[in-house]
Amino acid sequence: MVTEVKSKVFTPGKIAGLELRNRVIRSGCFEGMSQEGGVTEALIEHHRRLAEGGIGMTTVAYASVTFDGRGFGHEIWMRDEIVPDLRRLTEAIHNEGGAASIQLGHCGFFASRREIGKRPIGASRKFCLFRMSICKEMTHEEINEKIEDYARSALQAKEAGFDAVEIHSGHGYLMSQFLSPWTNHRKDEYGGSLENRLRFPAAIIRRTRETVGPDFPILVKMNQRDGFNGGLEIDDAIQVAKRFEAEGASALIPSCGFTARTPLYMMRGNVPNKDMARNQSNPFMRLGLLMFGRFMVESYPFEPMYLLEGARKIKDAVNIPVIYIGGVLSLRDMDTAMNEGFEFIEVGRATVRDPDFVKKLQSGEITESDCDHCNRCIAAMDAGGVHCVCDENLP
Repeated sequence: MVTEVKSKVFTPGKIAGLELRNRVIRSGCFEGMSQEGGVTEALIEHHRRLAEGGIGMTTVAYASVTFDGRGFGHEIWMRDEIVPDLRRLTEAIHNEGGAASIQLGHCGFFASRREIGKRPIGASRKFCLFRMSICKEMTHEEINEKIEDYARSALQAKEAGFDAVEIHSGHGYLMSQFLSPWTNHRKDEYGGSLENRLRFPAAIIRRTRETVGPDFPILVKMNQRDGFNGGLEIDDAIQVAKRFEAEGASALIPSCGFTARTPLYMMRGNVPNKDMARNQSNPFMRLGLLMFGRFMVESYPFEPMYLLEGARKIKDAVNIPVIYIGGVLSLRDMDTAMNEGFEFIEVGRATVRDPDFVKKLQSGEITESDCDHCNRCIAAMDAGGVHCVCDENLP
């Protein structure tokens, strides 16, 4: 007989005006299911299934606030035309008892010139090895436009029935590019000191809060550190966290890494070069990954709870909920986070491996995920949509 497990993990918790049925949130794992930049039936089913599997809130990953913030053709970009389809998505999640969030961001200097049809923009002029392109430094007019674009996108998400938004200020996306000394070499009021580098990200959170109202949850994903010399480090991240709280963030998610330089630093585990090469339509990219992938994408060993030390420092510096992310694969890990004072946990790969992960933990059917951190699900994002490929016989 299966007996329901007793743990704080499975009790309700609140973020601003939102109560979740439990304290497990699906992290923003790019789905690769937004062909033509909109909502597909596959995307709806993916998140409906996660809600059915017991997740407290699921996060629709990476929706660009504008067309020019896209890195791939199968990424959502926010506009009025897709609000009805986004509403179908949120309704499907709500019908299964889950809450819905959407991750809002902009690729900045690693946006795809081929997809957006023009030169990417960034905090400063910078060469991007990931794209083999050089972005242009944003003007003050473009900075002000992007601040409004984030706020507009958050309002569209609210109108579509999302229960929260997650503003992406980590992983080397545009807001992170302003915060990082590696990408921000500006000489004006948006560069130099941390206070100046914070000016643009802080304005986005402040304007978004003004737009969506006082009680609507605004989660902010941020970096503890970028993962290389010359990038953002934990001492500055603590100051960033305090400022985000002051500007209206409801909760913080301290992650790490820089997509255009240390992409696997945020995940750890195996680098699936062969799988990623197989899914490349560009023959030069395919050949480059096969020949040089091990030099271009550094690997980092996986350890349970690998971001705990830095997350603890950020939690202790703010008064809003801090959501733990990084290496959570078992109920033991979740209980550790709860005992440390984290109010919620974000999980990704465990729910890719099994959408019923949370339900099975709560019922006592399992105590941990059998995900082996092979990261081949990353490659699957470009091959029809993210899923666990470990049980498949691939050619």
